[in-house]
Amino acid sequence: MYKLDLPVDLKQAAAIERRRNMEKQRQSRIFNAKERIIGVDVQALEQQRKDREVREETEAARAEAFAADAIKNDKVVVMMEKRQEQDIRNLNMAVNDFRKNFQVPETRREFDLNDPDGLKKDRPARLTDDDPRCGISGIQKLDGEDLNFTARKKYQQEQMREWTKAQIKERNAADMNQKHADLLYEMKARELDQRACELATAEEECRRQINMATKNFNLAQQREKDEQEAMKRQQQLDDNYTELSNHIYGDMLTENPAVAQSAFGAHRVITDRWKGMSPEQLADVRNRQEQQRQEKERLEMEERLRNEEWDKQRVDADRAAVILERREERLKKELERQQAQENLRLGAEQKAHMGFMDKEVYTNEPTAQYFMQFNKSSR
Repeated sequence: MYKLDLPVDLKQAAAIERRRNMEKQRQSRIFNAKERIIGVDVQALEQQRKDREVREETEAARAEAFAADAIKNDKVVVMMEKRQEQDIRNLNMAVNDFRKNFQVPETRREFDLNDPDGLKKDRPARLTDDDPRCGISGIQKLDGEDLNFTARKKYQQEQMREWTKAQIKERNAADMNQKHADLLYEMKARELDQRACELATAEEECRRQINMATKNFNLAQQREKDEQEAMKRQQQLDDNYTELSNHIYGDMLTENPAVAQSAFGAHRVITDRWKGMSPEQLADVRNRQEQQRQEKERLEMEERLRNEEWDKQRVDADRAAVILERREERLKKELERQQAQENLRLGAEQKAHMGFMDKEVYTNEPTAQYFMQFNKSSR
């Protein structure tokens, strides 16, 4: 088999293609003038920012989950501690009750040695035939003898009867207590039902009264509104009649000249009531107008003289400005001539310097092939 017929390694080909793509992306970033001048990989920074935000959100969610678990665990621990304390308290109470009821000093085995009333409680050597102190060596009781069998059996029967009566009495008392509790519960339930019914009835009655009061209030408001509207219509009708009467019999239609006089002075009139001026007033107005015309002519003459003076001053200022501009123009031309001579001298010096650099310094000028060998790889 020839070398060209070897199967292609897909994993290696994928790795090579991936590296080629990464190299192309890196070249696009590095050869980009804007990113190269800035010196920062914007896409990488943006990806890092997004990764950091995702990481921070994940950490925050994780911290919140841990905090919630810690709170829940604390609550569980507190509940377990309270339950343990309650169990210990109940156990101690049970132990104390047991000691009080079943571990009294009289039940101890060595109490007879320390009993202060031991002599008072001491019994004789033998009380009955079944006295356990009657041993074989005393020959006070022989095997097979049971002298108190009848009395003992009768006592046992009486004791069994008393126990049965006590159990029956306790059972009856428990039944009575249960019945009494059921009766109280039923009575309480009936009382609550009755109270709920009464409350519902009272609420319905209250709602009905409120609706009735609201209806009456709305009717009263409607009647009051109708009365007010009727009064307004009557008042408007009366005002209209009064206004018509005032216009008909007023000073305006009767053309009373006294109504034109103003309350602010005799020289002022009310324009909507004024019927015209008298001859004396017309003559006075014409005299005032003539005085105003003469005053206006005088002011116009003064204004014309003032403008002529300003025009003379402006012409003098323009003449002086023209003289200054001509002087500045001559100075400017002289400076431009000097600057041109200086530029010619500097140009000659620069041309001589460039000739020296081209002929003596830059003797090996690089070609285009020299610059094409750069920027072919991102490494």
